[in-house]
Amino acid sequence: MAEIVNKIQQSGLIQLDLASFKPKETIETIDLKENLWQGLALKEKDFREFVKENDWNQYEGKMIGVFCSADAIIPTWAFMLVISKLQEHGVTAFVGDKSEVEKQLILQNISKLDLEEYTDGRLIIKGCSDVAHPAFAMSELVKHLQPVSKSIMYGEPCSTVPVYKRKKN
Repeated sequence: MAEIVNKIQQSGLIQLDLASFKPKETIETIDLKENLWQGLALKEKDFREFVKENDWNQYEGKMIGVFCSADAIIPTWAFMLVISKLQEHGVTAFVGDKSEVEKQLILQNISKLDLEEYTDGRLIIKGCSDVAHPAFAMSELVKHLQPVSKSIMYGEPCSTVPVYKRKKN
């Protein structure tokens, strides 16, 4: 009986699963809409009172997105005040809704990759993943790894789509 050989494993291909870049942190949001006067605008005095009196400890250990779901003009300083207060409490925060925070965390996770592991590598980015923003994550992964990799493919080892191949000099 012939020995079964895993040719894919012997090929030297490096698989990357998008799921490994998915944020593991709890993400919550602060909607500035709750602080709008008549649903239209922020009153600085009232907003500063909210910032002063709010229980910021409730956000500890979480990733926070600060945004406004209402169609209102929010001054930049309002976001700055909230982010500053969260920062004082050791909370990591971003401007944006939950979706934007997820993207920022995916980007952070990708940037932590040790490029030496992938230098001159033949990479496959796994196509099936439960990442909320697969096109964003895959594109950022390509941007990060392309400068060091020999080739990048998309899909499964048995059926890949070429994305990038370094030109020979």
